[in-house]
Amino acid sequence: MPGKAASTEAFSPVIARLLLVAVVILWGVNWPVMKIGVQAMPPVWFATARMVLGAATLFALLAVLGRLSLPTRRDLPVILTVGALQMGAFLALVNIALQQVDAGRSAVLAYTTPLWVTPAAIVLLGERPNAGKLLGLALGLAGVAVLFNPLGFDWSAPAVLIGNALLLAAAFSWSIALLHVRVHKWDSSPLQLAPWQMMLAVPPLALLSWLTEDWSQIQWTGSLGLVLAYNGPLATAFCFWAVVSVTRALPAITTSLSLLAVPVTGVAASALFLGEPATATLLAGLVLILGGTVLVNLGDLRRNRSLRPEAGAD
Repeated sequence: MPGKAASTEAFSPVIARLLLVAVVILWGVNWPVMKIGVQAMPPVWFATARMVLGAATLFALLAVLGRLSLPTRRDLPVILTVGALQMGAFLALVNIALQQVDAGRSAVLAYTTPLWVTPAAIVLLGERPNAGKLLGLALGLAGVAVLFNPLGFDWSAPAVLIGNALLLAAAFSWSIALLHVRVHKWDSSPLQLAPWQMMLAVPPLALLSWLTEDWSQIQWTGSLGLVLAYNGPLATAFCFWAVVSVTRALPAITTSLSLLAVPVTGVAASALFLGEPATATLLAGLVLILGGTVLVNLGDLRRNRSLRPEAGAD
């Protein structure tokens, strides 16, 4: 976190853990909520609405906190990268995929993002992964292979195949954004930049929706209103603020590993609210992917410690 992010005192560890639990639940439950949303609203337009509502809520929050400010020139590249790849491409691809893929499976595939960060960092940043990260990558990829095994996946359904491919593309696009976040030199805090990143995603999403979707298909109901309220102010604005707050109060590895419970919650919530089957293939893939991601996160922790021998004095 940049220095300017610490303009207010961090929460106590107890409050931070409660916030972390809330994020895991809200983000996990959001997968079946999004599945419902794309059935009532074109998927890209749904992503656009989420970004508008999330940005408006965060702008209001920052104004109340007295931390609303224009981004600096040095922060513009990370606004562009995160806005285009994480806020724009990721959401559009996920929402389109949700039309064909179960919400629980979508949550699992979308959270393969940490796995793709490792090879991308090797190619783009010249990083040398340790044995733990390589083992984690192999384990996670084995989980992806399990999800696509012929006994548990219908390779003869083109729409489903495309939907799954879009989810993997979404995870990869998010991983590229994460790489930029890792190396960026911050002026403002991630929370201060988040609404600007969301607003940057709005024009391309809206244009894509206008060119490809039929807005007359929107089913304006009370249920859709609840879905939008959940997606924008809660799952986007509140959760982003909560994660930023938690990372200031708890060790980064604690936050990273705890957030791996999101796809688990997504699978459980999808089974509970949508009646989706938690098949052996899905559960086996989930376990392998989460195990691989844990090893990748632990490998990052060891790498960061080796690069900061003075960290014990922090």
